[in-house]
Amino acid sequence: MSSRSSVAVFVLLSAVGLGAGQAASVSPQQADAFTRKMAAVTSRGVTGLKGQAKGPQRTPFTENELNSWFAYDGQEVLPPGVSNPRVTIIGNGKLSAAATVDLEQIAKGRSTGRVLDPWSYLGGRLPVTLSGVLQTQDGVGKFLVEEAAVSGIPVPASVLQDIVGYYSRTSKNPEGVRLNDPFPLPAQIKQIEVGQGQAVVVQ
Repeated sequence: MSSRSSVAVFVLLSAVGLGAGQAASVSPQQADAFTRKMAAVTSRGVTGLKGQAKGPQRTPFTENELNSWFAYDGQEVLPPGVSNPRVTIIGNGKLSAAATVDLEQIAKGRSTGRVLDPWSYLGGRLPVTLSGVLQTQDGVGKFLVEEAAVSGIPVPASVLQDIVGYYSRTSKNPEGVRLNDPFPLPAQIKQIEVGQGQAVVVQ
């Protein structure tokens, strides 16, 4: 499993990772803790759970560990044009995320010039925020978007889809990630339990 797909488990939509600003408490030590835990999750996904204690293997990741990793080590998995990610783990499955995103190229390709077209007014590097609920079960995840905004102004789901699709596209998937579509969890992860301030990976 690549580092990009590992991070997508937590940030989703960048894949999906959108953020702006810094978490209240980040440090190199917490970034290292995230890296060690992710390495263990990835290793179990490759080698399987043989020799492990019986029962599910649970690995907790705190909000500060994730945001520390973004601050110190995560730039390599972010697409060009997306910077300063921050994720807030609210609890009961709910997450929020924010990022500074370059919207210029998307606007050039999407704008119709019509008065009611949001892309007629968007462009440059702007803060993008979103919130939603992560549902996972039996190795499959789904992120249900509830709200999205650009510079604090609510935008329709179609605008968020344009942003996510543009920044998550690959040669194998030129259309990028589709919002609300189910996706397989990597590394033999069965589910992710999203509590207040932390997410627990269950393998």
